[in-house]
Amino acid sequence: MTDTPRLLAGLYALGAMLLLGQALWHYLVGDYPRILLPALLAPLLLTAALMRLGQQETARLSAYLVLICGYLLVATSLPGEGRLALLWLGLPPALTLLLLPLGPATLLNLTLAPIWLLLAGGGLPLSLAYLALVTAAGLAPWGIRHQQALLLATDPRDAECAALKAAPLLERLESEVERAELLNQRLAVVVLHLPQLEMTEEPFGAPARLTLLGTLCRTVAQHSRDHDLLGRLGDADFWLVLPDTSESGALLVRRRIEEAAAGAMLDGGVGLEVRGGICSHSPGAPFTALRRRLDATTRRLADG
Repeated sequence: MTDTPRLLAGLYALGAMLLLGQALWHYLVGDYPRILLPALLAPLLLTAALMRLGQQETARLSAYLVLICGYLLVATSLPGEGRLALLWLGLPPALTLLLLPLGPATLLNLTLAPIWLLLAGGGLPLSLAYLALVTAAGLAPWGIRHQQALLLATDPRDAECAALKAAPLLERLESEVERAELLNQRLAVVVLHLPQLEMTEEPFGAPARLTLLGTLCRTVAQHSRDHDLLGRLGDADFWLVLPDTSESGALLVRRRIEEAAAGAMLDGGVGLEVRGGICSHSPGAPFTALRRRLDATTRRLADG
């Protein structure tokens, strides 16, 4: 994702080079009236390439600048193309869908449809072909967005850090309780609270928040086993499920995590503060009993 702005900027710059090549070609073949437009649009595309590497606002403006260049090229090439009109007619909707979100792109394509059809001089068959192209081209980004939403909804991992979501964690915890009862094993849970998270995002923004969460998850992963389960129950509350672990063993894990977190220097030379607690499963007790103790411990840590 971090390479996407550079990739688009490179494509914009490549388009500018192609326009300069087109202008040079028109000059070499003596077609002087057609030199002006590509020669003027090439600097605009170079400007769009530089804007794409800037802030989000300039990146959005660069997309509209590229669209304007593409629209001007199509508008000057459509008249008199005859059989090639359909090929040129497909460029505006495709370019719009590539550069803009699906909703605004579809609206813009339908709004500009009369202009493109008038320039192409097409009747009903060309109009139906244009509408079919807009519909078919819009299905691809819609399908991608739908698939991403489906993956996000079914992904058990938290969106901000390498921990399970609350619902999958509770399901796994209940399964671990049943497994511990069946195999006559011990089970403990380390409850962790990040008090700094509540006061970080507003003054320092989302990157500082993600840094805190990432540091905690890495610290927990370094001081726990592969089959231990870390889940996020609340905004700043985490449960670390330790199968086949006694309460004393869980206490050692908690201490290692707290000490390692305190030694992990964040921006400004401040260590990561972690409040911890321990809850263990009592043999023969139902899952709801452990859940109540975990909820009470979580509230106590959050209240300080």
